[in-house]
Amino acid sequence: MDKYKIKLQKVLPAEIEKRSFEMITQEIGDVELDSMQAPIIKRVIHTSADFDYLKNLYFSENVVERLQNAIQNGACIVTDTQMAKSGINKRELAKYGGEVYCFMSDEDVAEIAKINGTTRATASMDKAAKLDKKLIFAVGNAPTALVRLYELVKNGRLNPEGIIGVPVGFVNVVEAKELIMELSCPCIIARGRKGGSNVAAAICNALLYALRDEKT
Repeated sequence: MDKYKIKLQKVLPAEIEKRSFEMITQEIGDVELDSMQAPIIKRVIHTSADFDYLKNLYFSENVVERLQNAIQNGACIVTDTQMAKSGINKRELAKYGGEVYCFMSDEDVAEIAKINGTTRATASMDKAAKLDKKLIFAVGNAPTALVRLYELVKNGRLNPEGIIGVPVGFVNVVEAKELIMELSCPCIIARGRKGGSNVAAAICNALLYALRDEKT
């Protein structure tokens, strides 16, 4: 049975992430990446082990710089899942005065969604739109959240600093993402069906870690 033993690399815990990114860079090979976008693309691949994100991620013009500038000026992040909220590095965001919000579990959101016959994701975006703060939206699960953001922006009721639109799934997922790309709002979109709350959190963290690394 010895010949069937898996050959595991001996890597210290502190070195696992570093080694992972080295392997990702090696596998990307000669593919040229924008220097501002590369850390985001690589962290999404690190989170998902999916190299399709080399071609799936859409970045609007200067979106990385604009989102990082918003973070440095105290912007908060609104997510559509508790999972994404948990995954975002709140300590790094707090260095600039920002917080992470997710209203999906709020009782008033559930009540409003029931009354209006909408999803909680839609109602949570309405609640977020009332915040008197600079906001970045990171949507990783609900396409209805993106549709509502599109409507709020088009109606002049919301002017977000940016939208990270990466919901995963089938029904209206592709269409909702394409709607956001029609806006003049800065955005990072995972085109197609792929995405998820982990991807939304990874993009937020990549923005934060790049700012942190600039200081060191």
